Amino acid sequence: MAKGREVELTGWRARGHEIIYEADTPAGKAFDVALIWAILLSLAAVMLESVQSVEARWGYELRVAEWVFTVLFTLEYLLRLACVSRPGQYARSFFGIVDLAACLPTWVSVVIPGAQVFLVVRTIRILRVFRVLKLAAYVSEAEALMRALRSSRRKISVFLFALFTIVVVFGSLMYVIEGPQHGFTSIPRGIYWAIVTLTTVGYGDISPQTDLGQAVSAVIMVLGYGILAVPTGIVTAELVSAAPSVSGQACPRCSVEGHDVGAVYCKACGAKL
Repeated sequence: MAKGREVELTGWRARGHEIIYEADTPAGKAFDVALIWAILLSLAAVMLESVQSVEARWGYELRVAEWVFTVLFTLEYLLRLACVSRPGQYARSFFGIVDLAACLPTWVSVVIPGAQVFLVVRTIRILRVFRVLKLAAYVSEAEALMRALRSSRRKISVFLFALFTIVVVFGSLMYVIEGPQHGFTSIPRGIYWAIVTLTTVGYGDISPQTDLGQAVSAVIMVLGYGILAVPTGIVTAELVSAAPSVSGQACPRCSVEGHDVGAVYCKACGAKL
């Protein structure tokens, strides 16, 4: 089965990949720093345009800035496609989708007015800051956290099911004890109160009035403090193993990052780094 059209990186494509995808070189770092500033400035323009007093005075300038940033991000996206061996794989990746979504709203707004409000998706692109300053240690810790979450997903699933059972029981109990006259008009309403109380949010829009209801409320409040510590303990237990150090190098074929320091071949596709 074909794995998709692969483009050999030579000449300006190879140089472009080094600048756009790598954070270990001065040129790559400068490119990423400039990109982060462009993202921040474009977000500032979008947010200022939503302020009526600012839009009334600087609306034209802000719209021009929005189009300038959109054109720049569109060119950047096209360059990213051109400077990787498998452009289709990059386009389907997380950052590939985010990069495309950062460009589309302004172009779509030509046909559908108001679509530019979705430009806030550009905030996700700031995640690239992890590559800008060669924060390999942070990338390594992020991978360790993801591994811990994956390892503890079954335990957390059991915990959430137990939590769901508790709120259903307490919500039903409060419906029986307090009744509609005290705001517990249904079992779902009682479950809502149980969730708000158990998580220590405490909106206060519903509160028990009877002595028995207040006693049950005190129990679920105390129980809430203990329950909140459970998922933290589960994930912490999975984080005890040290994470291996990784580099900021990206694969020229599939763009996967997070390789071990000194790695020669990509851990995902086997291409030479």
